[in-house]
Amino acid sequence: MLKGLGGLGDMAGMMKKAQEMQAKMAEMQDELHSISVTGESGAGLVKATATAKGELTALDIDPSIFNGDDKEVVEDLILAAIKDAQVKASERAQEEMGKLTEGMGLPAGMKLPF
Repeated sequence: MLKGLGGLGDMAGMMKKAQEMQAKMAEMQDELHSISVTGESGAGLVKATATAKGELTALDIDPSIFNGDDKEVVEDLILAAIKDAQVKASERAQEEMGKLTEGMGLPAGMKLPF
């Protein structure tokens, strides 16, 4: 069909694959908003829930930790739970992106978006 045009035929195929990948990336970005992960600290006394995009959506604090003398401990537990949720969100996002790249025949561990 495109004989004599050198690698332009391959270029059209590559462009089509790039467009497909762009559409799948947009779909994946939307899905990451609906995936929830929960981080915790203090053996579950503080739990932070976030989307796989890292957006904090909920915070659950066991009332037993509220004591005026322990304000700094409570603050530390809250921060630790949020950080745990953020780490889990990042890991989950990478896992989901890995599934996308595998399905497209891209090398394992390839970071997207570029």
